[in-house]
Amino acid sequence: MFSVTAKLFLDVFAVGPIQANCVLLGDTDAGELVVIDPGEEGERIAERVRASGLRPTLILHTHGHIDHAGGTAELARELGAGLPIGLHRDETELYRNLPMQAQMFGLEVEAPPEPDLWLEHGLKLEVGGLELEVRHTPGHSPGGVCFVVSGANEPLVVVGDVLFAGSIGRTDLMGGSFPVLERSIRTQLYTLPDDTRVICGHGPDTTIGREKATNPFVSD
Repeated sequence: MFSVTAKLFLDVFAVGPIQANCVLLGDTDAGELVVIDPGEEGERIAERVRASGLRPTLILHTHGHIDHAGGTAELARELGAGLPIGLHRDETELYRNLPMQAQMFGLEVEAPPEPDLWLEHGLKLEVGGLELEVRHTPGHSPGGVCFVVSGANEPLVVVGDVLFAGSIGRTDLMGGSFPVLERSIRTQLYTLPDDTRVICGHGPDTTIGREKATNPFVSD
């Protein structure tokens, strides 16, 4: 059990035309942070990283849709070469096809750098005194993952587009499946403590307990 109590740094802000949440998560005592889901505006994200005063150690993705990974190339260039880029293997096709995804929305996106950190289920990543446990949560996309955060003074999970406040991720996109998504939510998220704060890929935060009780798509 990860028992260190870190001083949490958390900055959640919407980027790009689809307004997906980018998450900066770090330990101010250790001076480190990770960037999760740089969907667009890589330069703006880099400015917020620099303003934090913390050293970026990883760029992570909950999944490979354009609104969560479209800014990866620009961000990686802004932050400097060599920063590890994390992705689940089952998202590789989506991620490599980001320019084609962009064309579907009338946008242009630079091809992203190849991932060099494979986010397998159960993998644990350390960011200062924080630990991020990777949980594979397919259903919205084949290789979607969530990050269960330990070591802060409150339980946290970063879920991408798996679960929203009062809703769930779309299942009508390539590789999506409602039965698979429902199973992911019930087995990987609803097993967390009810007071766990849920950082969603779009919109406001919620809690596990609130969604279990009131979510109209997947509730107890």
